[in-house]
Amino acid sequence: MPELPEVEVVRQGIHEYVVGKTISKITVHHPRAVRRQTGGAREFAARLKNRTVVDTKRRGKFMWLVLDNDEALVTHLGMSGQVLIQPIDSQPEKHLRVRATFTEGEYAMHFVDQRTFGWMTVEDITQDENKISVPECAVHIAQDPLDPLWNRQRSIELIAAKQTQIKRVLLDQTAISGIGNIYADEALWLAKIHWGSPANTLSVSQIDDLLSQATNVMQEALAVGGTSFDALYVNVNGESGYFSRDLNAYGREGEPCNRCGTPMVREHFMNRSSFRCPTCQNLSTDS
Repeated sequence: MPELPEVEVVRQGIHEYVVGKTISKITVHHPRAVRRQTGGAREFAARLKNRTVVDTKRRGKFMWLVLDNDEALVTHLGMSGQVLIQPIDSQPEKHLRVRATFTEGEYAMHFVDQRTFGWMTVEDITQDENKISVPECAVHIAQDPLDPLWNRQRSIELIAAKQTQIKRVLLDQTAISGIGNIYADEALWLAKIHWGSPANTLSVSQIDDLLSQATNVMQEALAVGGTSFDALYVNVNGESGYFSRDLNAYGREGEPCNRCGTPMVREHFMNRSSFRCPTCQNLSTDS
C-alpha cells in the first residue's frame, strides 16, 4: 500500500497540473470508486462540476483537492490506486475508475485502481482538534511527521501511553499517520528497536529517536519518488520510485544486516511480514 512518501509524490504531481483550473466534467466509470459518497456517482459529479481547485493538501495517506467552496475532493489510493495526469485525448486505462477534465489545459486527471480498494469522495472541510482545516473523513487521522504543523511532543505522549507493540502503534493512524509497513520496518531498524517491544516500555528518548528515524527515512524516500515494488505504484506521469534500492530492512530476508552483517529475518505480523535484524533488534536487549 502506498505510504506517506508515495502519496506526497502524487500530491505534488497533481498540484502542478490542477491548481487554478476549473473542473468541467466528471465521469465515474465504476461506482465502487465513489462508494463513500452518500448520493453515489450522480452527487459526486454534481458537487464537482464547475468547481475551481485552489490548493492540494495531504495528511498521512489521505490527499485532497481544496475547492473554491470550502469543500474537498478526497482521494485514498488504497492498495493499488493511481492518480495519473494524461493528455485529454489519451486512451482510457483498463482500470480507469474516475476521470476529470478541466475547462483549461490539455490534460485530464484519471483515477485508476486495479483492485478497487481506493476511493474518492467530496466532503465539507471542517477543523480538527487543533483547529486545522481538514475534510471530515480525515478528522480522526493524526498529524504526520512531514506536516509543518506536526506536534512532535503530542505524538511522543500518545505513543508512550500505548501498551501494545510499537509497530502496531506506528501503523495506527490515530497516533501518528503516514507510516505503513515498509517505513515502520525501516525506522525500527534504524532505531535498533524490535517491532514487538511494548510502546510503553520504551523511553522518551527512544521514541523521540524512532520518530526522527521515521521522518528521515520518509524524507529520503520522497526525494527519490517513493518506493515501488511493482507497477501499481507510480507517480502522476506513470514513473516508478527508486527508494527500494536503499531499503535496510524491508524485503531483505536472508541478506546481511547493513550494520552488523547478521542475516535479516522475516516474521509474521498482522497478516503481513516484518523484517528485522535478530542481533541489532533483539527484543530482550532493547535499550
